[in-house]
Amino acid sequence: MKTIAVTPDKGLTSLLPGAQFADAYALDMAPPKLDARRAAERIMARSPRWIAALLALRNLVVAPLGLHTRPPSSAAGLGVLGIFPVLSQTPDRLVAGFDDRHLDFRVIVDVSPRLERQRVTLTTLVLTHNRLGRAYLAAVLPFHRVIVRAMLRQARET
Repeated sequence: MKTIAVTPDKGLTSLLPGAQFADAYALDMAPPKLDARRAAERIMARSPRWIAALLALRNLVVAPLGLHTRPPSSAAGLGVLGIFPVLSQTPDRLVAGFDDRHLDFRVIVDVSPRLERQRVTLTTLVLTHNRLGRAYLAAVLPFHRVIVRAMLRQARET
């Protein structure tokens, strides 16, 4: 069971209008069937040590620039998964993320049936507001792709 890059669903752009960056990765897995919340919990609730170390380094670097280093609370009252406030959820989709003065982002976890299996898709949308947001996005993209794939693989763990 390998994570694969997929084309982001065009319908998701309404979750962050004007987003300049979008990517999506999917994992097809055998049962048990998960709803979007449970899949998101498996993906985001814990990080491998190397990802936690990268996040700690990121926080040290960006704190002086005014970027968030702690997750804001969920305005929707749906809690926080990992570092992401949950903005909305249905059985098939969970949307998390927040808006900042430098950039806004959304992380979307979708679950859908695929024959005898289930597909879990993790989509990221980013809208930058200024040079700092664009520089930050450019700096994290090489890590983002590796991290997303590693985190998505956790959806199949029990």
